[in-house]
Amino acid sequence: MKKLHRKIALVTGSSKGIGAAIARQLAKDGATVIVNYTRSREDADRVVSQILETGARAYAIRADVSNALEVKALFKAIVHEHGHIDILVNNAGVYATGALAEITEQEFNRQFNLNVLGLIQCTQEAVAVFNPKGGSIINISSSVTSFTPANSTVYTASKGAVDAITKTLANELGPKNIRVNSVNPGLVVTEGVHASGFFEDAFRQKIEAITPLGRIGSPEDIAPAVAFLASDDAGWITGEILVIGGGLH
Repeated sequence: MKKLHRKIALVTGSSKGIGAAIARQLAKDGATVIVNYTRSREDADRVVSQILETGARAYAIRADVSNALEVKALFKAIVHEHGHIDILVNNAGVYATGALAEITEQEFNRQFNLNVLGLIQCTQEAVAVFNPKGGSIINISSSVTSFTPANSTVYTASKGAVDAITKTLANELGPKNIRVNSVNPGLVVTEGVHASGFFEDAFRQKIEAITPLGRIGSPEDIAPAVAFLASDDAGWITGEILVIGGGLH
């Protein structure tokens, strides 16, 4: 029997990149996966099709997780279909670089509303409808919280908040047998990284040179760890921050 057999999993922001890889991995391990997306139905449907082609189960639901009403509608639809949820992966997020002088209130709110508020809103709704036996929450943070690169103040602050939330909620929700952990990827090649505009050959070579394992990551490097934390194999693990970055801290 697969380790996530009959589990119901929601992966926010899973129409591409790390989220899509996580959705595929959870489905491969037996879960029924809800592929959440905000903008591209086409991308979400592609991920769902990839999962269905393997004989696993998945479907897509649109919701902007920074919008409380849309989050409530998302979970209402899940509960209507399944009655509960077992796994929540808070992956939806936004990344943008910028020097201190370039930070605006609008950009600060944009990143915190999605990276932090969206995570909290999804977690609130999930906790209310988790399987009575408990569940697993995996927050996708970032290695920037330990690596702290320049020109990423807002993003690093938002992911630092995610790490803190992970630890406090692990303490709060532990008595309900709800485990909360964080996976903090290093530099991973995704559509979002390319769109950020800084992923040039010189930058890539610099990062590879200071990474002990000598390469940039892929979404498939992240997904198996998330699946492990979602499973009963990690049943006595909570409040942990797992950095996956080839040894770069």
